[in-house]
Amino acid sequence: KPICLIWFPSFAICLFPLNRSQAKKCCKSDFIKLTHMDKSRNSSFIVCFFLAIFYVLGCDNKPEQKHPNKVIDYIRPIPGKNDSLPTEIVKKGEVLINYSDCYICHKEEQRSAGPAFQDIAKRYPANKVYIEMLAHKVIIGGRGSWGYPIMDPHPELTLEDAKMMVTYILSMKK
Repeated sequence: KPICLIWFPSFAICLFPLNRSQAKKCCKSDFIKLTHMDKSRNSSFIVCFFLAIFYVLGCDNKPEQKHPNKVIDYIRPIPGKNDSLPTEIVKKGEVLINYSDCYICHKEEQRSAGPAFQDIAKRYPANKVYIEMLAHKVIIGGRGSWGYPIMDPHPELTLEDAKMMVTYILSMKK
């Protein structure tokens, strides 16, 4: 016997192909009918039914969007003249950074909680004006220049130490 499984207002899902008269007899109820099925057909049907449901729900019918590999440049370089940086000050700045807490939020080449040192060097010109400005920013802290990260203030640093640290960072220009 053909079995009508689910009756929807517009169509019926039936286990076996039906002719018109059998479909009319089968699909008169608004309920799921699982009668007249032996146990092996019932279990195999249930497995197939759930597999079909998972297949339909798992399908992503959205067309695949092709995005070219966009690199979002968050650096926004500031134009300006680069001065030569004294090697002795650069080395002292490197030592000061190694003994400070800078590496908690910054890495040399990769963005972390804060921008990478190389990215900072790409953005700012290596000259006295920006070294002074960035040294003050290191001491008083800052936010907004690199998105959402907030730089903690470092009031224990002297202005001269902060300048040497910034000089080391700006020496990382490629």
